Amino acid sequence: MKKWLMMMLAAALMIGILAGCGARSQQNNASNESGENGGASDEKIIIKFSHVVAENTPKGQAAEMFKELAEEYTNGKVEVQVFPNSQLYKDEDVLAAIQQNNVQLAAPSTSVVTKLYPQWTLFDLPFIFKDEENVQKAMESPEIGGKLFTMLEEQNLLGLAMWDNGFKQMHSNKAIKTPADFKGQKLRVMSSKVLEAQFKAVGANPTPMAFGEVYSALEQGVIDGGENTLSNVYSQKMHEVQKYLTMSNHGYLGYAVITNADFWNGLPEDVRQGLEKALAETTDWVRENSKRLNEEQLELIKQAGTTEIIELTEEERQAWVDAMTVIYSEFENEIGKDLIDAAKALW
Repeated sequence: MKKWLMMMLAAALMIGILAGCGARSQQNNASNESGENGGASDEKIIIKFSHVVAENTPKGQAAEMFKELAEEYTNGKVEVQVFPNSQLYKDEDVLAAIQQNNVQLAAPSTSVVTKLYPQWTLFDLPFIFKDEENVQKAMESPEIGGKLFTMLEEQNLLGLAMWDNGFKQMHSNKAIKTPADFKGQKLRVMSSKVLEAQFKAVGANPTPMAFGEVYSALEQGVIDGGENTLSNVYSQKMHEVQKYLTMSNHGYLGYAVITNADFWNGLPEDVRQGLEKALAETTDWVRENSKRLNEEQLELIKQAGTTEIIELTEEERQAWVDAMTVIYSEFENEIGKDLIDAAKALW
């Protein structure tokens, strides 16, 4: 009798426990559903933002600005975690990470996007854009920016903005003033057929290399030099191991701000609106300040006294134009003559 009573008490206790668990489960499910529909949920949305440059570059500063504004405009519902200096991914790996939603935001150089869509190689063409304003017109036009960003959707990617870094200059341990001075020099390039062709056209030996490896390669003499914006040269201390810097403005370097389409479209409406507002303000800031930052860091390079600055005359720069733009016809089929012509028409 006592044994039977104990068994009944144990069974009643187990039923009570299971009932309580079921009630808590229903409450949790309701809470989760409420959060997904814009209701009160204490769980923050984490956005990992991966990039490869230092914090004191235009992109690095923009990433930090976006973080602050995004967290403010979403009332703390979002936490943006910024990972600079290739801490998470190199440029060539980050698009796959975005597609897999391992990171939610990245701003790779346009050269990286060419691995998926060769039409983006437009941005690598030497002397295709006159200045930053010219690039902005291109990205805001349906013939160029609209077409290029729409392509990304096929790969579950969503293009959100274009951030300027500026125009590239040549740096080397051998002076470069005329096209003939390129001959035989081993120069680092981002992985891009156009950039390789650009340097081959003037007799140089282009060497594709990850951005994070450039300083040590310059220091050890593995390469003679390369091309980069002034902010990248300064922030990575390349000027400390380079004797010459030629102010050539021969090519544009910009970053496509990209996210995972499913992630972005699945955000609560109020959160997405807050992020869009933060992104728009950051993009405006980049447009206004990237040129200023490059100019400031040119002065710091001059003050360091380790690098001789070479200024080109209009005639000397035109010689570069004549020598390098011969590659346009080589890439008309790959990029699209319509895109090339549309960019040239903006001059």
